[in-house]
Amino acid sequence: MQQISKENLKVLYQEQEIQKGIADLALKLNADFKDEEVYLICVLKGSVMFTVDLAKHLTMPVKMEFIRLSSYGSGMTSSGKVNAVDISLPDLNGKNVLIVEDIIDTGHTARFLVDFINHNFKVKTLKFCSLLDKKIKREVDIDADYYCFEVDDKFLVGYGLDYDGCFRNIPYIGYIEN
Repeated sequence: MQQISKENLKVLYQEQEIQKGIADLALKLNADFKDEEVYLICVLKGSVMFTVDLAKHLTMPVKMEFIRLSSYGSGMTSSGKVNAVDISLPDLNGKNVLIVEDIIDTGHTARFLVDFINHNFKVKTLKFCSLLDKKIKREVDIDADYYCFEVDDKFLVGYGLDYDGCFRNIPYIGYIEN
């Protein structure tokens, strides 16, 4: 794979497309949760932009929590092993919980989080929400309950997604043509 720079990125989703997808997703969440309080569990660092923009469209009472996990080693491939960097959460017993991720690909992180919450709490509801769903890469039997876009097997950067810590601040989602 060639070196990634902003100049050689191809745009997959423009900023306006991302925002429309988030607004449409929020309509579904608002209908499903109505006026019930929801805990948004933002998985740092990648999903922070998505979580913040999504929260702006939600009409129900929202509490936001942030956890930090890692499943990527160096470079562009998932290690397949989830590292819980910081996963301290408040008491979620009896609460509606929505895990918010930037992308679900192999499913290892999603499975880890769902199992962790189910093991430690008796929540009212637990749903998984992802900006991007890369079903083609799934190694674990888990699906997002909500997602904005299904994507092909490309390495994506921008709008929170990074390569070696860079490119998270790009307002669109891009990729490198192979």
